Amino acid sequence: MNFIYPAVIAAVQEGEKAWGTTHPNPPVGAVVLSSNGSIVGRGHTQPPGGSHAEIMALRQAGENTKGGTLVVTLEPCNHWGRTGPCSHAISESGIEHVVYLMQDTGSLEKGGAEYLRRQGLKVTFLDLSVAALIPWQASKDRGWPYVVGKTAHTLDGFVAAEDHSSKWITGSASRDYANRQRRHFDAIIVGTGTVKADNPALTARKDDGTLLPHQPLKVVIGTSKISEGTQLARSGFVQFSTIEEALVQLWDRGVRYVLVEGGPHLLHGFLTSGNLDQLHSYSAPMLLTRGVSLLQEEEKKSAESANTTIASSLRGSPQSISMLGDDILQVINI
Repeated sequence: MNFIYPAVIAAVQEGEKAWGTTHPNPPVGAVVLSSNGSIVGRGHTQPPGGSHAEIMALRQAGENTKGGTLVVTLEPCNHWGRTGPCSHAISESGIEHVVYLMQDTGSLEKGGAEYLRRQGLKVTFLDLSVAALIPWQASKDRGWPYVVGKTAHTLDGFVAAEDHSSKWITGSASRDYANRQRRHFDAIIVGTGTVKADNPALTARKDDGTLLPHQPLKVVIGTSKISEGTQLARSGFVQFSTIEEALVQLWDRGVRYVLVEGGPHLLHGFLTSGNLDQLHSYSAPMLLTRGVSLLQEEEKKSAESANTTIASSLRGSPQSISMLGDDILQVINI
């Protein structure tokens, strides 16, 4: 089985190529190994209506599928939708062994592994977590978008100076990384206050700075009218009055993975309403001593819901800690 693990890495990398372009479908990656263990086919999920990862990999492998192994990040689907079931295509391809990393819990889609076993194929489940699939799976299981909040702050917890200026708290490495992460999301949300203060474009860009062909949906929450002179007005956006309305409507549009880039007011709203799943916290080695606090202003407005003791505090579960230049990025599950 040692020859499988380079293929596992390759399949995960294939899936990451599709991350942010497939909603409401999962960003799956797949590779085909020939009978001698060499990679002869690669593929990832195409935008909705296009082929699934397994089909792309089988197509590239051609006749080299005979006696080969398919490694795929998610259990092959077993139902008819816009495309046929991948499990049937695999069983007819000459593949003898299927290795999958995550199980599909969907009532319609699951059962691909069992179908393949009944067709006489060897099937191995590795039970590994795949970063590109975790938000999609969590969203699908509960019927609600998976929401990530992003904040950049000083060591003493300020997101802006007293004059509300916030450029640039974090360094270029953090900003570049955060901009690259945008490509993974189905939608990016800001509040009307952020639009007024920062006039954001909310674009996803390639490493060379040019726009990616697929862009996240731009979303504004709030009742204030957005000026026609803003970048969002020129590029197009959707607006909702409340967080609840936004998440309901976004789910119905097929949005599964959401990034909140708003200020303290919006972030506080997502947190206190129980709609924040993960926090990306960028901390810069800077002290302001006075300024706009990450959540303090909102807690004053809603003192009854504020956590006033250590025992009542909301404690997250750290997933990773990274250095980005001089800054620290903590990814925390809420």
